[in-house]
Amino acid sequence: MDGEKILKRDLFGEVTLKFVDGRPLVTRDAGASRWWTRSIARHLLRREARALATLDEIDGLPSLVSQDRDVLVRTYLDGEPLYVARPDDSAWFKAAAILLRRMHRAGVAHNDLAKEPNLLVRDDGSAGIIDFQLAACSRSRSKLFRIAAYEDIRHLLKHKRTYRPDLLTKREQRILANPSPASRFWMGTAKPVYLFITRRLLGWADREGAADRRHS
Repeated sequence: MDGEKILKRDLFGEVTLKFVDGRPLVTRDAGASRWWTRSIARHLLRREARALATLDEIDGLPSLVSQDRDVLVRTYLDGEPLYVARPDDSAWFKAAAILLRRMHRAGVAHNDLAKEPNLLVRDDGSAGIIDFQLAACSRSRSKLFRIAAYEDIRHLLKHKRTYRPDLLTKREQRILANPSPASRFWMGTAKPVYLFITRRLLGWADREGAADRRHS
């Protein structure tokens, strides 16, 4: 090992940027989680491993290097999170939409693109996506998977509305105006409960990706 830097430590373990022979790798350690959240941490790790293995070799996404019961190692993606880069170029949003379509065709929905740290503007201006803990994989493209994929698209369009609302097409505006029933339930009922439990009771907020940038 050439060195390491802790990116995040929370109830579900530790995320570390490590350098192996000068190569940056990101390690997620579920074994470093609290004992009472360890089973959940391991479940999330398995979800991410399955998604990354399914999406192997797609440019703009991390690749799975290795995984065991408690530790997942993936490649590092260069770039800045969306809220830092604040893209104003239509090319980035087109690239991000294409990357999402490739993911969905491969049978993976991200499920967490509301968080800007999970979307990257890479050093070459292309799009990147990280943090697949909540990803859903489906070979059959089930109805639930199609809903999740639709919400991935809606969240990307919400970010487009934030940074370049003038680029939204009529069709994209209709998608934004029509969240899925699952999304309406989450926002109206489940999310307030989730935020109360995680932030008020447990003192935890998911900042995955916020520090997962830049080697220096």
